[in-house]
Amino acid sequence: MQLKSVAVTDFMTNCFIVWDEETKDALVIDPGGEAPRILREINDNKLKICGIVITHAHIDHIGALSDVKDATGAEILLHEKEIPVLNFASRMGAMFGVKISQPPKPDRLIAESDIIPFGKCSLKVLETPGHSPGGITLMASDNKTCFSGDTLFAQSIGRTDLPGGDYETLINSIKTKILPLGDDVNVYPGHGPSTTVAAEKRFNPFLH
Repeated sequence: MQLKSVAVTDFMTNCFIVWDEETKDALVIDPGGEAPRILREINDNKLKICGIVITHAHIDHIGALSDVKDATGAEILLHEKEIPVLNFASRMGAMFGVKISQPPKPDRLIAESDIIPFGKCSLKVLETPGHSPGGITLMASDNKTCFSGDTLFAQSIGRTDLPGGDYETLINSIKTKILPLGDDVNVYPGHGPSTTVAAEKRFNPFLH
């Protein structure tokens, strides 16, 4: 599995592009903005986008959703509990002083244990609410890579003061879904640098 990270907009959201090197089938995870940069990476690597996976529907993770879908024709995958968050996008943008047109609806709803294939690789859906009601984490079929959205960051956690957020739910999601994945698993969060499960067990102040 190949992986490219593109940090987009003033929110510095990590948009991830993952692909099977042999088939060039690929997924885009959280196209938060700056669609031309994301599409340039796709074109430069000659990738065929099979799906656009949204870990949660806050505006900083969906800003380029319409443009990337229009350019690639790929289906949008989202958890059912994130639909109200997606529908609130333009109003949430106004709260943060960001103008965002209402994004398209998901083509397919995803839930716990669903498998999202791309070539010979795949991502498994783990439901990790707390930052957002339908927030998910994605575990790669290489068994050493996961994408945690805004659930878990390097030595931090996602905020829980936005609508639908809940601190206890978030901590439970991390402890029951992400930490058991294994100490050597690399965690790629929605913002900031990557980390490992082992490092978060040892150094994350919110988990002690």
